[in-house]
Amino acid sequence: MNSAFWDKKYDKQDFHYGLKPNRFIALMLENRPPGRMLLVGAGEGRNAVYAASLGWEVHALDLSTTARDKALQLAASKGLKLEYSLGDASEFESDYKFDAIGLFFAHFPSDIRQSIHQNLCNYLKPVGELWLEAFAPGQLDFASGGPKAVEMLYSPETLQKDFEALQIRQLEVKRYELDEGEGHQGLGEVIRLRAVR
Repeated sequence: MNSAFWDKKYDKQDFHYGLKPNRFIALMLENRPPGRMLLVGAGEGRNAVYAASLGWEVHALDLSTTARDKALQLAASKGLKLEYSLGDASEFESDYKFDAIGLFFAHFPSDIRQSIHQNLCNYLKPVGELWLEAFAPGQLDFASGGPKAVEMLYSPETLQKDFEALQIRQLEVKRYELDEGEGHQGLGEVIRLRAVR
């Protein structure tokens, strides 16, 4: 995967996907006691900082040095702390197990997607949850962001197979108005997954 692509996307003063948390992570964190969370493809840190503000111990992972630097600066400006590692999700290893793992618009090439998803399942604690929101194939009809190749988009069948080691509690495709910085604006089609170890 290409760190230079993401460094260029994030190399400006504004936050490409805004500062507000993704709607799905905000929903998942409502009234939930904090624990240890892993965010893969954490970008400029909007979701990581939000979770940390609720008392979560947040471990973030991304390819982009620029994104990491902006995320750490954002956290520091709010008096919060993140553990933020640079690395490729396909090579992820950790000494920790997590109460929650989040993937928010973390789209991986089809040849490595399943192995990344299956590997992440190994790092959930018992009854830990994995949350995912990403673009579904219908997103190709919209101009609100996301990959332009159908093989980079996620269907229910794809995610059922990728996360067969977990108990899937929620898996739905829906359309709503995205308002996440300049990167995600307008009507979009997403898929949401909540699965439990």
